Amino acid sequence: MNENNINADTKNHPFRGLGGLASGGWGVFSYPNISDWPSLLMRPVFETASLNEKVKAVLDEIKAYGDAAVRKYTALFDKVELNDFLVSETEIEEAASALDGNLKVAIETATANITKFHTAQKFETKVIETSPGVKCWQKSVAIEKVGLYIPGGTAPLFSTVLMLAIPAKIAGCKEIVLCTPPQKDGKIPAPVLFAAKLSGITKVFKIGGIQAIAAMAYGTESVPKVYKIFGPGNQYVTAAKQLVSIADVSIDMPAGPSEVAVMADETANPVFVAADLLSQAEHGADSQVILVTNSEKLITDVQSELEKQLAVLPRMDYAEKALSHSRIILVATEAEMMDMINLYAPEHLIIQMKNYSEIAEKVINAGSVFLGSYTPESAGDYASGTNHTLPTNGWATSYSGVNLDSFIRKITFQEISIEGIQNLAPVIEQMAEAEHLFAHKNAATIRNPLPPKGGKVTTQLED
Repeated sequence: MNENNINADTKNHPFRGLGGLASGGWGVFSYPNISDWPSLLMRPVFETASLNEKVKAVLDEIKAYGDAAVRKYTALFDKVELNDFLVSETEIEEAASALDGNLKVAIETATANITKFHTAQKFETKVIETSPGVKCWQKSVAIEKVGLYIPGGTAPLFSTVLMLAIPAKIAGCKEIVLCTPPQKDGKIPAPVLFAAKLSGITKVFKIGGIQAIAAMAYGTESVPKVYKIFGPGNQYVTAAKQLVSIADVSIDMPAGPSEVAVMADETANPVFVAADLLSQAEHGADSQVILVTNSEKLITDVQSELEKQLAVLPRMDYAEKALSHSRIILVATEAEMMDMINLYAPEHLIIQMKNYSEIAEKVINAGSVFLGSYTPESAGDYASGTNHTLPTNGWATSYSGVNLDSFIRKITFQEISIEGIQNLAPVIEQMAEAEHLFAHKNAATIRNPLPPKGGKVTTQLED
């Protein structure tokens, strides 16, 4: 195998691919220097200044003109003229009736697993006596109004309905608004509506892209304003979510193009590895997939499998474009593999290694982890029970994927008895006085039934 060094000339493309897919851009990189890992692991870069400017213009117009602007941009972007955005109950029932029975069963099975996993995440209130007479606790309260964005486009993600709507209902959110792009015929795909019906969502709007985020963030004549927006999307949706989060609404996370990293050693099945890489590459041209391994033979075998499997994929064009900025990286040791993965902080991490359980304990940065040869990433996308709305673009260093906590707030409570204030007042007084906040000090002193030192309450004003 020819070796590539990341220190090559970077004026053009710094790396040489190796045969097969590599000649089209799929790069294989052998034993890169640690100092060059960040460059090697870069995601596809999009120019954001002009993007944000375009997105903001749409947001501002919808904020000012409501439904009229939503109609304008739905016609412009989705090529659909709509008078009413709300999906009717009749449309929902018709979609459910028209859906293939086997698909219904599959969606129902996934619903049961997702419900079971997220129900187990319910918060249990515990009253803690931090010191005698001082009790503190937290109460879990659902976010009252949430908006769910379900991508459409080349692959309507009805599974995302389940991933967002089910925990929202379990959490107890009172108003749940779902927006998703209409098809050219002005309808919503039947699986999306069936998943919404199964999840108990009744407010479904035929609105996609920037205009959906704006409608939920600001509210229009048709769409209620929400307090938090959830859901993945393309670069325009991601930019819109980030812009509205500055002052108008909170969001789940920065969720952009999908990605997967696979850690594999000589024991991994190359057929499985290739399938996992392609399962993410087919999401779209802006997706990225990474294979990190310490086995040269595995690389050769995986490349061969990639060519075979890619050739028969219906979405081959999307996968090929994603592969053009993806990587296969050969390193010397398992420790280097793990260090590289934690630096990359992937949305999805698949570990196909002999000692995968031991390796898994060392994962620090990842959205969701899939262990062993028989755990495909697509299981988490659809039916195992975990959530597939995850941080991308390295945000797994600081964000969690969507879970039940994403839909709730925790309010703290405290109750202090006479005994408690007797014990705590001297502490409060000392700390408040040290910060020169004498009103804070007095709020504790005047409640303390024990006489203060010196016989009376003093304040900064009296001094």
